Amino acid sequence: MTPDSVLDIGQRALEVTVFLAGIVLIPALLVGLLVAMFQAATQINEMTLTFIPKLIIVAVMLMFAGPWMLRVIMTYALNLFHSIPELIG
Repeated sequence: MTPDSVLDIGQRALEVTVFLAGIVLIPALLVGLLVAMFQAATQINEMTLTFIPKLIIVAVMLMFAGPWMLRVIMTYALNLFHSIPELIG
């Protein structure tokens, strides 16, 4: 196992992690921005007003994208397991 192969595995793991986290976090960020703009326009300073829509959008995104996200993680893990003989020998 060479340092290059370790770096490649680590880089791919980080890419998958960032990609899957972005699928959930970017919509939550956009909803938070919209709610913050609404709060600024109406001068409502309620903290739960930003939390509840973000929680809902995260739950909806996990519900719709969850099976696909699981397939991506499983594909990465299976490819990693199948490459073990190459990495050892």
